Amino acid sequence: MFSAKQIIELQDSLTKLWHTQPPSVPENLGNEALTLIATQHLANFELWHTEDEARVPGASDADMARVKRIIDVTNQRRNDLVEKVDVLLLEGLDGKGLPNSSAELHSETPGLIIDRLSILSLKLFHTQEEVERKDAPPGHNERNRKRYDILAEQRKDLADCLDRLWQQVNSGERRFKLYRQMKMYNDPTLNPKVYRMNTSS
Repeated sequence: MFSAKQIIELQDSLTKLWHTQPPSVPENLGNEALTLIATQHLANFELWHTEDEARVPGASDADMARVKRIIDVTNQRRNDLVEKVDVLLLEGLDGKGLPNSSAELHSETPGLIIDRLSILSLKLFHTQEEVERKDAPPGHNERNRKRYDILAEQRKDLADCLDRLWQQVNSGERRFKLYRQMKMYNDPTLNPKVYRMNTSS
């Protein structure tokens, strides 16, 4: 259904594109899984740049509150999309009688690995910007060149792990389960700061 190389190429191309025009998921990906992966990457892209806003020196309390609310909503969407990726993959496997219920359980799902690859795509893009930055202080570009090399190695390792996991799942050697994130802070019935306020009013 996918390869890590294909996912990385998609994430990198979208990261570059979205820095030149308003971000949106292309309609011509031709694959439900890739469309969902692109949608999840967009959530990370938006989250990354919204968190940058939260670190602007001199931001007002009102700005911080607005940004925090956006971060909460975007992070919830990001996590929901990770789960949707895993649901889609498990539905595809189910038609082949997989995952093998007696196989060894893998603790991290493909969706979670793809989320980590998404974040690494953003880190690599912005680190490359710092490598090429013309107004950087002495040593800055070289430090970021080393950071880039480390990030690139980490992404290659993670991509290899994803491909290996998918191969083992399809051969019946390993399995993964859908893990619900069970976020509590956005649920007014589970966040005591919210439901206690509603009770007292």
